[in-house]
Amino acid sequence: MAAGKASLVAHGLHLCVKNKLLLNSTFPDIVSCIKRGLATGVLSQTVEVPSATTSPKSSFGGPLEHYNSLIRDGQLREDLQQRAALEKLDQMQKDLRGYSNKNSTLFSKFFSKRKPPKGYYIYGDVGTGKTMVMDMFYDHVETVKKKRVHFHGFMLDVHKRIHRLKQSLPKRKVGKMAKAYDPIAPVAEEISEEACLLCFDEFQVTDIADAMILKQLFENLFLNGVVVVATSNRPPDDLYKNGLQRVNFVPFIAVLKEYCQTLRLDSGIDYRRRNCPAAGKLFYLSSEPDVDATLDKLFDEMAFKQNDITRPRSLKVHGRILTLAKACGTIADCTFEELCDRPVGASDYLEISAVFDTVFIRNIPLLTLNKKTQARRFITLIDALYEHKVRVVLLAEAPLDDLFVHEHQDHHDHHDTHVLLDDLGISRDAGSSLAIFTGEEEVFAFQRTVSRLTEMQTEEYWVAGDRSSK
Repeated sequence: MAAGKASLVAHGLHLCVKNKLLLNSTFPDIVSCIKRGLATGVLSQTVEVPSATTSPKSSFGGPLEHYNSLIRDGQLREDLQQRAALEKLDQMQKDLRGYSNKNSTLFSKFFSKRKPPKGYYIYGDVGTGKTMVMDMFYDHVETVKKKRVHFHGFMLDVHKRIHRLKQSLPKRKVGKMAKAYDPIAPVAEEISEEACLLCFDEFQVTDIADAMILKQLFENLFLNGVVVVATSNRPPDDLYKNGLQRVNFVPFIAVLKEYCQTLRLDSGIDYRRRNCPAAGKLFYLSSEPDVDATLDKLFDEMAFKQNDITRPRSLKVHGRILTLAKACGTIADCTFEELCDRPVGASDYLEISAVFDTVFIRNIPLLTLNKKTQARRFITLIDALYEHKVRVVLLAEAPLDDLFVHEHQDHHDHHDTHVLLDDLGISRDAGSSLAIFTGEEEVFAFQRTVSRLTEMQTEEYWVAGDRSSK
């Protein structure tokens, strides 16, 4: 660890840990996190990913060469499935040299455009290094028209663009029918002008509003020459599994398979759960004696180093105010109820991730099927915090692996479910298999949450999340 830190200082860099397989906490070939963004919405916000080749000093010809170097230096552990994926991505990186999805001249419209290479959809179990190989590929692609973003954030941006375009339409005159307007194609064209390569982390579909527009959106992106690389925990055929109106979503899977090759990366090892030095005690049980006083003291010790006073904090999110009861500088002290038991969502969590580098989350309850909505918010919250390397201190009712309890719903919840099914015109037999009611999607996604929270307690992660030197 000391040698790693000395190397870090010597290069004047701050490690942005995205590599799930690092055996040491730092290595000199990774340069500082860089800011990447598009012109609007979430994609214009800072997206931090490790950059190994955007620096002109990089000596690596591609992701596979970089990977081999890390193996030789003992900083990574050889993984044959990762190597196989990187061999494919390394070739794609070469195929993308000089590629553009834009007609550069008037005369080029009369000639056939260069055909884009097929993208990749990389899936496998949690913690196997999917994000690492994608980011290593991304860093070595030699084009400025590339964007790497969490899929949830991308879809938030898409919906904001749709809303903006609809708001820009002329007002309908009284007594006249409004003309039908489809904003999906113009939105896809906007995005295509900003990027010829899109890399998505955590490609998952849980929202019906997303599910209904994906086919048309991605069909237009692909026709506009956009190349897509994505990571996911699910194979393509299982996307939006048992989702509401899934029959309307299924055609998207065929589009995805047509333009993206499928790669399975699943060595059966969750590298986030490897034995790494802990950053101290960051996970507490509510049954521990004087635990609230212990967390109060820990917060006060951190707050003492901030150039601020402890006070409520108001954040502006899309024109509305999100208030947190207790914060000091870049540290927020929150409760589960404050973050997950009121109508907040991904955009709120992204703003919290941008403002704070450390978040206390107290009083996390057992997440039963009766708390599916809160569980979804918690999963989204941890995804956002992890993506932005925000450090967490947790106080929960049970250990991480026991937090989500997949049990039968109580009588009251069954009644609410039946009322909703009746309102939607869905039979109870048909509704019994829908993921929105069974909690299947939450159980699946929570495996990723536990894996990420395990890594978030390591010293490696804690050091990477320190923004004081930035």
